[in-house]
Amino acid sequence: MPHASTALLTDMYELTMIEGALRSGTAGRRSVFEVFSRRLPGGRRYGVVAGTARVLDAVEAFRFGPEEIDYLAAAGVVGEETLDYLREYRFGGSITGYGEGECYFPGSPILTVEGSFADAVVLETVILSILNHDSAVAAAASRMTVAAHRRPCLEMGARRTHEGAAVAAARAAVVGGFVGTSVLEGGRSYGIRPIGTAAHSFTLVHDDEEAAFAAQVATMGPDTTLLVDTYDVPRGVERAVAAARAAGGELGAVRLDSGDLVAQAFTVRQQLDALGATSTKITVTSDLDEYAIAALGAAPVDSYGVGTRLVTGSGHPTAELVYKLVAREDAAGRMEEVAKASASKSSVGGLKVAGRVLDGAGRAAEELVVACTQWEQGLAELERAGARPLQVPLVRDGEIVEEHRGPGALEAARERHRTSRAELPYAAWRLSEGEPGIPTRMLDVDRADDPDYVV
Repeated sequence: MPHASTALLTDMYELTMIEGALRSGTAGRRSVFEVFSRRLPGGRRYGVVAGTARVLDAVEAFRFGPEEIDYLAAAGVVGEETLDYLREYRFGGSITGYGEGECYFPGSPILTVEGSFADAVVLETVILSILNHDSAVAAAASRMTVAAHRRPCLEMGARRTHEGAAVAAARAAVVGGFVGTSVLEGGRSYGIRPIGTAAHSFTLVHDDEEAAFAAQVATMGPDTTLLVDTYDVPRGVERAVAAARAAGGELGAVRLDSGDLVAQAFTVRQQLDALGATSTKITVTSDLDEYAIAALGAAPVDSYGVGTRLVTGSGHPTAELVYKLVAREDAAGRMEEVAKASASKSSVGGLKVAGRVLDGAGRAAEELVVACTQWEQGLAELERAGARPLQVPLVRDGEIVEEHRGPGALEAARERHRTSRAELPYAAWRLSEGEPGIPTRMLDVDRADDPDYVV
């Protein structure tokens, strides 16, 4: 059964680390954790930040109530001292991050969590599970909407993923530019336009195609979309147009869900025009991804319905984001940079402040990431470089900044992504594998006078 608390959406080692830190006296040390990617999945040119509003909901609901405490005690996960700490747990730190919808690149500090070690370490899994899923879907959606060249894209993947992930995917798809969803919970929860008409089973349950089309038009009006490939496409198109006209109107659209979609789109458009149904649109479905959509670019298609490939990140179901400690208070109370030195999994220490540098034409030229000890230092370096700051406050001293998850947050994220993507150089829009769309330059504030210094 689902629970209101998100506290057990947590790996066990986060709680055992708290227990060890309580015993060693380090649980209360001020700490800075950072979410970033070492690389973009599959040689993609940019990533998309998505899931921020859901992270804020999860942080607010991160409470160890009686049920959670009883489970931890019965399972012997941690001892009584730690259980006492968890009973009173409330995140009291601050979270800063890239605005939802913003494009990001390797090394981008897309989320920064500041608080005590115990405050922040326990949020690792729930934050990563949300951001990795939603950012993967949003990146796939963004690539698909690029390939669609402003033709509408509709999310139809609920049947191809976990029921909870389906709703999250619907939201993330909108961040990436999609305009509707087939899953009604996505419509209810996030105000996304619900879409859908009928499947092949509706045609098959009727005695013939004419009866099925007549029933749908009678129910939904002639402006509906009729699925015309259950039997023979040319006959289906003819019957669909006739059904709408019998009801006193023109057919809204036909849907093609199989076969050679490019060839069929041309022949169906020709047939519709010959029948005088020039206003009737064509929508296509059937295992589409960004490459299939791009291939349909020259075909007379009006919209795309995308399912499996979208909700699974189009081959990359995780954004490969990590959550690492980059600074902590030492025994004397001073903040100190820390970094992981493992081969192929190293990290860069220090609080990071990020900005995007534009060229003379207003195109993004580089991601400037400043390692520092104070936000003010990093912001000063961004100003000196003429960079657009990318991070915004999401949580201040345990209080959520409501504008980032309120009623208008999803539309703001979609618009932010549209603007951020438009700012990138055209090479960054390519669907082929390659280098990130812009380079990331890491600058240590202690050596800021050396503009060529790279961490």
